[in-house]
Amino acid sequence: MTDTAIKPAIISHWINGRPTPGTSGRSAKVYNPATGEVQGLVDLASVEEIDAAVAQATAAAKTWRLVPLSKRAEIMFRFRALIDARRDDLARILTREHGKVHADALGEIARGIENVDFACGIPTLLRGGYSEGASTGVDVYSIQQPLGVVAGITPFNFPAMVPLWMICNALACGNAFILKPSEKDPSASLFIAELLGQAGIPEGVFTVIHGDKVAVDALLEHPDIAAVSFVGSTPIARYIYQKGTEHGKRVQALGGAKNHMLVLPDADVNMAADAAVSAAYGSAGERCMAISVVLAVGDVGDELVNAISSRLPALKVGPGSDPQNEMGPLISREHRDRVAGYIASAEAQGATVVVDGRTQQFDGNGFFLGVSLLDHVKEHMDAYRDEIFGPVLCVVRVPSYEEGLRLINENEYGNGTAIFTRDGGAARQFQFECQVGMVGINVPIPVPVAYYSFGGWKASLFGDTHMYGPEGIKFYTRSKVITSRWPDPAKSQIDLGFPQNR
Repeated sequence: MTDTAIKPAIISHWINGRPTPGTSGRSAKVYNPATGEVQGLVDLASVEEIDAAVAQATAAAKTWRLVPLSKRAEIMFRFRALIDARRDDLARILTREHGKVHADALGEIARGIENVDFACGIPTLLRGGYSEGASTGVDVYSIQQPLGVVAGITPFNFPAMVPLWMICNALACGNAFILKPSEKDPSASLFIAELLGQAGIPEGVFTVIHGDKVAVDALLEHPDIAAVSFVGSTPIARYIYQKGTEHGKRVQALGGAKNHMLVLPDADVNMAADAAVSAAYGSAGERCMAISVVLAVGDVGDELVNAISSRLPALKVGPGSDPQNEMGPLISREHRDRVAGYIASAEAQGATVVVDGRTQQFDGNGFFLGVSLLDHVKEHMDAYRDEIFGPVLCVVRVPSYEEGLRLINENEYGNGTAIFTRDGGAARQFQFECQVGMVGINVPIPVPVAYYSFGGWKASLFGDTHMYGPEGIKFYTRSKVITSRWPDPAKSQIDLGFPQNR
């Protein structure tokens, strides 16, 4: 490093309401994906640091759960106003560390804010039920109570939105929350922590711990953490679920995807092509809801491939800081090379490379890869079987609706899917027959709004509770049913029989 070089920033934890430097002596490099330069060093927590953070969160949870619902809602409203006012600042952090273009970053933040909106209704969301006179002199009612200390482990691709999926409901329900964000782009979590503090979240109620597998395992094994939420790849989701449940925790672990878009011969081809390009290449394809496979039914294939490929030369790929660009770099050099490897393997296995993103030239040392379109992809090919998580779109030609549906239902993943057609009957049949958790009809990325819940089927979800929305409230609380009697003391008597109505 020369004397004029910028020294990488130290990115610390957030514990007990303030930035807290790490003590483990370990750190990881944080890159600017657009330049390839190291711009920060993030502390990696030790088991001892995790233990100390959980202890403070446990103490804070005991008083936070007693804060009235109206007060918690008031804090959520203030947090919503603060994050809304600072959208551009947060978006710049996302662009700097993740690489996504500013407009895409703003879209991520907007979808995250929807979850704050939902959590603002916590007084209504936690209403219980009451049955007066369930038996003679007996009333029965239910209440929802927080779990205590809960944790979230979030991915690099949405460093603001995915934490907001978890944080808002968990805090509003009265839990203390420990966030372990991706070490690849950790600064957004600290920005959120600062705004939560300004909104009035008490010290210790929200914690950010940076780390690697050491921190993850410590969170999964810690006896004082009641539940863990996770979003990431399927192998890690399976590991999180197994290890977390082995240690008695409630776990929701969202895994990977291989989202198919079924295009019927009657579809509006221009509309389908626009949707495929948007859904495949937005955020450089680093989205679990990205469309990575187009199933072209019948004779629509040639027209659709031509329509998609004709749109690709106009896409502007470059640094996310340039407002003219539509797609930024991938998260790391290793990931870029891995994605490029799928293009090579598809070509070697017999696919047609219609557009090859490897040939596009970029200035500097950023982790860029142009968009790619592969045609005549077959089931046995690596590019079809694996989650590529990059700007590569595969086209599979199928003779019929039934064959396209078979491919969707036999795939190990069941996160999202879409059908493009003008036939309402075919669309309705598809929504019932496809074995996928989130379905779009002429909508390529069917991410549910915040007052529903997000989650797939099969190897895309481990656990039985989806993320955010009503199921998020359910995940971060447990119900208790109270049966009470206030009888006339003069009529009290011993009765050894089983309680029953008379």
